[in-house]
Amino acid sequence: MVKRNVSRFLASKKGIILVGACIGVLASTLQKFGNPPNMGICVACFLRDISGALGFHRAGVVQYMRPEIIGFILGSTITSLIYKEFKARNGSAPLVRFCLGACAMIGALAFLGCPWRTVLRLAGGDLNAILGLLGLTTGIAIGDQFLKYGYNLGKTTKTYVAGGFIVPFFALLFLVLLFFKSKGILFFSTKGPGAMHACIGISILFGLIIGFLLQRTRFCTMGSIRDVLLVGDVHLMSGLISLFVFAFLTNLLYGQVHFGFRLQPIAHTAHLWNFLGMTLAGLAFVLAGGCPGRQLILSGEGDMDAGVFVLGMIAGAGFAHNFGLAGVPDKLINNVVQVGGISLSGKIVVVSGILFCMMIGYFMREKI
Repeated sequence: MVKRNVSRFLASKKGIILVGACIGVLASTLQKFGNPPNMGICVACFLRDISGALGFHRAGVVQYMRPEIIGFILGSTITSLIYKEFKARNGSAPLVRFCLGACAMIGALAFLGCPWRTVLRLAGGDLNAILGLLGLTTGIAIGDQFLKYGYNLGKTTKTYVAGGFIVPFFALLFLVLLFFKSKGILFFSTKGPGAMHACIGISILFGLIIGFLLQRTRFCTMGSIRDVLLVGDVHLMSGLISLFVFAFLTNLLYGQVHFGFRLQPIAHTAHLWNFLGMTLAGLAFVLAGGCPGRQLILSGEGDMDAGVFVLGMIAGAGFAHNFGLAGVPDKLINNVVQVGGISLSGKIVVVSGILFCMMIGYFMREKI
């Protein structure tokens, strides 16, 4: 009875607003406790840090096994088992899903943030996030057109239970390695964003809480925007707005709001590439069926397709940093602002990624 009442409340409009508020407060509080500025939670950035911690890239300032990501996955697994919703399943086109994950990561790193961090950056006063939101919405709108005309990656089918536990198993293994600070296996930043983090206990606890909330509500940033554009449904959007409002209020309380474009933390003012980076990410999210936070939750409840997408993001982070594709923040040198952005190679790959995703959306339709 209690479980049913909790599920019924979280499925309501009041429930989704409360979930958005909790995420906003917890994310801003993680920043207060040591996570990077305007990055209390960023799934893309945190997966990039995990990619570095595993040695897939050697950018020394972004290497850390982020406990929040582990918490999201294990929180989803525990919750889905309690509610008997854990279902090992997979579908089709795993290579496509992997490539979409890599494209999503490259786009997010061009902007320097996932959809959650886009909202959190804006809640911290970073006005560059407006370009990110516009790009995200544009990418989702393009993806919606492919959905209208029959795009899909095939049916999902049940499979062996052991397969569904692969991602949770590795999440638990990574937590053990992090707890024992296994420096012979994991890499740890000594400076930069990777060296900025809340204590492991708080991070894993907040991650578990958010994992529970997301699993019960199916909250998804991409889904929030998609539902408004496709059918005018504002249910999930009310949670996203709540996330922004409560993150902003919490940031005000902590003195973490600084309005402007210039010299925002871990951000750049190359506006076109802020826009196009998130356009690529938003398009890839739609074609893959969910934003990175949603994909983590799905992988935690047995969805192997989501697990492949997450692996694609981790690989994409390694590719982006090894080949100099990721965004570079603005810097102040001799009292002169040096605008960051992305390299020429990064620009070529972002545009190519958008074209690649549009080809996937066009040709992987039931009727061409």
